[in-house]
Amino acid sequence: MGKVWSRIADYMRECDKLLLFLCITAGSYGCVAVLSATRAEGGNRQFLMQAFCLCLGILAVIIISQFDYRRTARFWPLVAAIALIPVLLTFFIGYAPGNTDDKAWLMIGGITFQPSELLKIGFSITFALHLGRVHSEINKIKNVFLLCVHGALPVILIHLQGDDGTALVFAFMFLAMMFAAGLKIWYWISAFGAAAIGAPLAYFFVLNDDQRARILSVFNMGSDPLGADYQQAQGKAALANGGFFGQGLFRGSLTQTKNGIPEGHNDFIFTCIGEELGMLGCMVVVILLFAICMRILKISKSTSDSYGKYICVGIFAMFAAQTIINLGMCLSLLPVIGVTLPLFSAGGTSLLCLFLGIGVVMSVHMHRSSLKLHLHDI
Repeated sequence: MGKVWSRIADYMRECDKLLLFLCITAGSYGCVAVLSATRAEGGNRQFLMQAFCLCLGILAVIIISQFDYRRTARFWPLVAAIALIPVLLTFFIGYAPGNTDDKAWLMIGGITFQPSELLKIGFSITFALHLGRVHSEINKIKNVFLLCVHGALPVILIHLQGDDGTALVFAFMFLAMMFAAGLKIWYWISAFGAAAIGAPLAYFFVLNDDQRARILSVFNMGSDPLGADYQQAQGKAALANGGFFGQGLFRGSLTQTKNGIPEGHNDFIFTCIGEELGMLGCMVVVILLFAICMRILKISKSTSDSYGKYICVGIFAMFAAQTIINLGMCLSLLPVIGVTLPLFSAGGTSLLCLFLGIGVVMSVHMHRSSLKLHLHDI
């Protein structure tokens, strides 16, 4: 027993205790919110799955962080295969849950699995390695082109799945990692110019009618209260119901009504929290996620290894992009594009993969120096 406690003490001495605490707190808060948001529909199974994946995620952080992240560089083809193959399988045996038309899931033994969540972690690792290898010559046109091809691959794959919200998260990750690598300003000017030209073309020729209606609803909120505006209108009503202190846990008038807030346990969990725990509860959510993002950035700055730095930036961008997009959706500032709130929205795959990402970040923190760790003696 003494040896076990010694190992625990060694781990707590080496890990980033604040990051671990913040993630466990946010994940636990999310479990309670999911329990409340699914209570009207008898959602105990959803809560139990969320709680199980939270425990599994914490265990994954502890295990992954003990391995030197630099060793993954040698096995990048394996990492890429594990991340890519399940996504490719969705084009052949993909499964679409009842609330979506996108066959972006796999059904494994009665449990759904969303491969794009795992691809985010795989992309952070492989793209960080790519950036690290060309770090000193990143601004050569050949290298920029190859990096863009690498970055475009997951965006295109996920777009073809029909999940444009997740594709946008990948785009943010790509841009953040390129910025951290020191891409020259003229590339950014060219990219933004191309985006300005391409946006209208994408709107008319790439997006479908439903996606265009969701975008227009942001500028004409209330024009279609029973159609494209319905989800956001219900979400805003729930936030208004909550006031500052909320109506009380398990007492939200819309949250505790079946289908009161469409996807209230998932994309719109923030509005359920707002109704039951008020602005105060929402502020805690924002503070937790902001603190997690800042902690990840601090770890990225503390390592002198470019590979570890870029991995952390990728995971940071994943958390930040999902948070900003999801809050924008819930506050009717952005169209609804199916992006979940990290660590809070229901979804075992998402929660577990987020913790996998935190595990890699923790590995960067614990192996940021060449000093031998106590854990290596285990």
